[in-house]
Amino acid sequence: MNYELMLQKTSEKIIKYIEERGQATANELVDFLAISERAVFRQLANLIAEEKLTKIGRPPKVFYLIKEESAAKGDTIIFSESTKKIIEENFLTITPSGEKMMGVAGFIFWCKRTNQAPQKMAEIYEKTIAKYAPLKKDAFIDGMTKMKSTFADVHLDQLYYLDFYSLEIFGKTKLGQLLLYAKQSQDKNLMKELFFDIKPKIDRLIKEHNIDGVGFIPPTVKRKVQLMKELEKMLHPNIRKISIVKATNEIAVPQKTLSRLDDRVENARKTIIVNDSGQYDNILLIDDAVGSGATLNETAAQIRKRKLCNGKIIGLAITGSLKGFDVISEI
Repeated sequence: MNYELMLQKTSEKIIKYIEERGQATANELVDFLAISERAVFRQLANLIAEEKLTKIGRPPKVFYLIKEESAAKGDTIIFSESTKKIIEENFLTITPSGEKMMGVAGFIFWCKRTNQAPQKMAEIYEKTIAKYAPLKKDAFIDGMTKMKSTFADVHLDQLYYLDFYSLEIFGKTKLGQLLLYAKQSQDKNLMKELFFDIKPKIDRLIKEHNIDGVGFIPPTVKRKVQLMKELEKMLHPNIRKISIVKATNEIAVPQKTLSRLDDRVENARKTIIVNDSGQYDNILLIDDAVGSGATLNETAAQIRKRKLCNGKIIGLAITGSLKGFDVISEI
């Protein structure tokens, strides 16, 4: 029998089996087809590459399903190449079932779910990205204007964001989505994906500002796997880490639960403790998201008061907002 024909028949059997049952595991297919596990996985990989199947779950519980007809077919007709490029580089959405959909496919999926016309929304999205592009210089967004308009005393020398947490109309940005779900899911693989995305920019800041001390803002919400702790493990082992701890009283009050700026300042001032006695030339403070900026600013104030830094204190947020005081409560 012709080998290609044999492969085709096997793939057809897989498709039919899954169509009849809704989903299937690789083990089910091994039993059904009476072929090796390796052969089944090769077939499944080919069918996924051909966009005939999709999979959900993680080993050992992985299920294969028929992939729904892609709404992204005919994109070259709907969008110009320049628009497609912008969407591919910037857009990410997470489906209700937890599937990451990036670029044009994700954009059209989002439009479909929100009852929007893809072509019209693509034009608006392109204009939105273009509107904020001047604020992002050399891959960094300058957050000092926000800090100076929010606080009378600013203790940071500079504040950068890697991206906005969200954009009007379109919601969370690509980086905002990764940050939110990495924290909420406590998924180390997703945290690694986030880290490898932002690491080149962190490396660049460390080099450009001659950073010799890095401090990570401690989490306020208890989780078994903490994003900031994982990022700390992944960052330069040869750079000294500044000891910053979160002290809690009888009741722990997370920053994200506070809606007043004064309350956030008080919370940061009385619960974030810089427990360090080293001497540093230039310090980089890293936070996951800046809503008010109170935590970074108060941490920098403590460093100044303890005379730990001889030079500059640079703040870096993975995501942030340029509004005067924005409550980012999801994360």
